[in-house]
Amino acid sequence: MCSACGVPTHQPDSGVTGTAAPRKFAALYNKDCRPYLIGTGLAMMADNIEHVITYWVLWEKFQSPALTGFEVISHWVPFLLFSVYFGGLADRHDCRRIIQAAQALFMAVSVAWGVLIVTDTLEVWSACVLLILHGCAGAIWGPGEQLMLHDFVGPAELPSAVRLNATFRSLGILFGPVVGSALLLGLGPVAGIFVNVAFYLPLTVFLFRTKFTGHTRDGGIIRRPRVGLMDSVRVMKDISGNPTMVGMIILAGLGAFFVGASMQSSMPIFAQDLGAGSAGTAYGVLLFANGAGGVIGGILLEATGKIKPSVSAAVISTAIYGVSSLFFAMTASYPIAVALLVIGGVANLASMSIGQTVVQLLAKPEERGRVIGVYSVSANGLRAGSGFTVGLLGAAVGVHWSLGISAAALTVGTGIAGWYSLGSRRARQLHQVTD
Repeated sequence: MCSACGVPTHQPDSGVTGTAAPRKFAALYNKDCRPYLIGTGLAMMADNIEHVITYWVLWEKFQSPALTGFEVISHWVPFLLFSVYFGGLADRHDCRRIIQAAQALFMAVSVAWGVLIVTDTLEVWSACVLLILHGCAGAIWGPGEQLMLHDFVGPAELPSAVRLNATFRSLGILFGPVVGSALLLGLGPVAGIFVNVAFYLPLTVFLFRTKFTGHTRDGGIIRRPRVGLMDSVRVMKDISGNPTMVGMIILAGLGAFFVGASMQSSMPIFAQDLGAGSAGTAYGVLLFANGAGGVIGGILLEATGKIKPSVSAAVISTAIYGVSSLFFAMTASYPIAVALLVIGGVANLASMSIGQTVVQLLAKPEERGRVIGVYSVSANGLRAGSGFTVGLLGAAVGVHWSLGISAAALTVGTGIAGWYSLGSRRARQLHQVTD
């Protein structure tokens, strides 16, 4: 019996899977998973290139702070509303085709941006439609992406696959702004956005070549009950009996809601306040440090193999993310701020990859997509809330105070969630012993 989750097939005190530790960077040795990870990194880079180009065009054309806020909301609200539904689709259908549909939607949106810009017919309403469609493409992609990882490598090497997938995504987020800026300056917004379409193609083409569907290890696709758009509550009720899964979902939601996407959007203010030399250079370094932390974290976790997917590891890494964000908000030292961003990036990647792994391993095969959808609602959809916890509160008390208060709330909430998960686990173990 696993001491982390109570599943009879798991072994105690051996992480979640109960299997021997896989080799380091195990997922990269898998001939199907390796090109999938590279394609994912390129697609994530394309996602961020589109943000760089289109956000610049929208600000130049409309000068609308309200539209700037909508850019963040439209990206994350589809995850909040539809992740469980898209998880149900991933449970019932070939995940290769679902991911390809998401990539096709990404490409269509990029092409539409290019056409509207070159014909000078871009209006606020059409921009809002494209922003929403782009967010929907990301929400469609998420659950199927995770099911494919499980199918490629199996439970034993899933922690490696999830960590490396997060690392390649972090690489895409890190280099997206760099490549996007180069395309914008070198080719202009129209040619740049059309070139961006090519970065979605490697993953799309690879999925025609692999035999894995996201369900191969589970015996193939089973026609499962349909999942309605309002089934998030029902699915959550189904998994509420497992405090480990609930704890992972709560931890992900705390990080998304209290800090989430607000750190990046408020970075220009911190760059101006902390700037060493020009604010522009300070801004670039702070953004790079924020993204580099995720890449460094993924590499360190894989290279050392010391941190296993467990409740304790998820709680500690989330708490470190909260504390580092709190100190970042408080510090007046630019070098310390850069170091804290790197530390926070490492901790955030560890927290998210551990939570994603634990949830996948504990989910029943027939409902894995829906459970991942619930996790995505929390980990991604609640990022829209960080616009309120840091953004709107920052307008009232200042962004340093708002981020500090939010980070403190994240740290306290993490302690409560950890107490709930670990306490419930111990109570269940005691009950099993007395029985």
